[in-house]
Amino acid sequence: MPIIKLNYQYLEELVGADREAMLARLPMIGCEIERMEEDHADAEFFPDRPDLFSTEGVAHALRGFLSLETGLRDYPVTPSGMSFSVDPRLAAIRPCLGTAVIRGLDFSEAAIESLMGLQEALHWAVGRGRGKVAIGVHDLDRVVPPFRYLASERSRSFVPLDYDRPMTMEEILTEHPKGRDYAHLVQDLPRFPLIVDSRDQVLSFPPIINGELTRVTAETRNILLDTTGTDMRAVMTAVRILCTALAETGARIESVSIDGVPCPDLSPVERVVSASACSRLIGIPVTPASMAELLGKMRFGAKPLDGDRVLVRVPCYRSDIMHDWDVYEDVAIAYGYDRFAPALPRVATIGAKHPVTALGEAVRAFFTGMGYLEVIPFTLTNERVLFTRMQREPRASALRVKYPISEEHTVIRTDILPLLLETLQANRHRELPQRVFAIGDVVEGGETFQKVAAASIHPGADFTEAYAAVDALVRDLALPLGVQESGDPAFIDGRRGDLVGVGDKTRRGSFGEIHPAVLSGFELEHPVAALELDLRAVPVPRAPRGTP
Repeated sequence: MPIIKLNYQYLEELVGADREAMLARLPMIGCEIERMEEDHADAEFFPDRPDLFSTEGVAHALRGFLSLETGLRDYPVTPSGMSFSVDPRLAAIRPCLGTAVIRGLDFSEAAIESLMGLQEALHWAVGRGRGKVAIGVHDLDRVVPPFRYLASERSRSFVPLDYDRPMTMEEILTEHPKGRDYAHLVQDLPRFPLIVDSRDQVLSFPPIINGELTRVTAETRNILLDTTGTDMRAVMTAVRILCTALAETGARIESVSIDGVPCPDLSPVERVVSASACSRLIGIPVTPASMAELLGKMRFGAKPLDGDRVLVRVPCYRSDIMHDWDVYEDVAIAYGYDRFAPALPRVATIGAKHPVTALGEAVRAFFTGMGYLEVIPFTLTNERVLFTRMQREPRASALRVKYPISEEHTVIRTDILPLLLETLQANRHRELPQRVFAIGDVVEGGETFQKVAAASIHPGADFTEAYAAVDALVRDLALPLGVQESGDPAFIDGRRGDLVGVGDKTRRGSFGEIHPAVLSGFELEHPVAALELDLRAVPVPRAPRGTP
């Protein structure tokens, strides 16, 4: 989750309250204060509230929560007279565009830092690492409308941000730090997205880098906002959050025509909710009048209707409000989680250890007793680690991430052993021997189940050590498993084996001495003895009812 830097002086100016009062109540709106420094606090907000990823957004929410200014704020949008045209060839490249003109800014150092922080936080939370949405902020007074969003030739050159010489767009991908970071998003495209003004001056090469021409400084008073991407809902979420955050500083918002359609629309969305349904869900009595008052503290517009109905006007920046229950949650937040009285459940229950927990404890007790140290590798990894370095064929049954935020996290793990070798690689400068194990969920073919893997690295690690560990594991847990010859290419031929079911001969795991090519792939210089077992083969111990 993003860490937001809240400058005390800037926050106090925007809210009109002292820092002690604000910091005391801040956790109640959904954040955790990570650290408090002399001039600022670092706060971590949940990713479902990207409108709180800036000091301005937090100030807007706090003014309502502290009852200093309640209800829905109006965000007037006037036409700027400017326009954007979109190249039809972008339809298969990066088709979505959102924009706005923001005037009357008076940037302090803290305000610029907040804006840049909001931009990067939105790139992470809404933009999925710029793949879904990328944001550009430009000094409007340096360019001349109308603007064009083009599918440009890859050889086009301009001066990118933080550089003093022209570079071609292909050079930017290989030489500029931002180009290297995000080249994977565009490098295979026949043409590159580009934003230019009427003089053909380059504003931005989305989603990579802005031009140096439109750099925002403390002297900037008017900005042009561009957001491009592949998902229009996400693009407009970013536009609305940025516009409303800057409006908190007193800036004026103006619309830009995109092929004849004005952007942005900052009007609220109306929905009718039930006070009785809210009361049943959150467990406190609320009337339509009290519900409307509480929602006002959360910066909604709310008005009681006939019966138990309440008309709610949802602010344009609240992209997280997708169901009536989301509104009811905000009623509970406004009421105050610290005011809820703890109560015992009305139904008597008897606790029992979950069978999966009991199995995990038995496996952990075994490997700990064998001198192995438990590690907890990531669930997300990539095919290079899972398959290529292990000399295994990629599996079509692996669950791949549709919108990965990096090349390192593109698939959910199907095995744990490759991640243990990655752990040994990260610790290869440590003393030997190293013996590690991990137990956890894997996903394959749409099914989630548990595996355990263990690895031992030292100059004497060999097949005998791996076989001894497997033999002890099968005996200690009374597993109905046998051993047969293996063809797993991750292990050395003749020094490997498969664990199979005694009756059905189904392969349940493998063990042996890791192949030298695999060791080389993970940059390991000593032999590794390893094993991995599918725990669906293990009888699940069941604790008696009522046991702790």
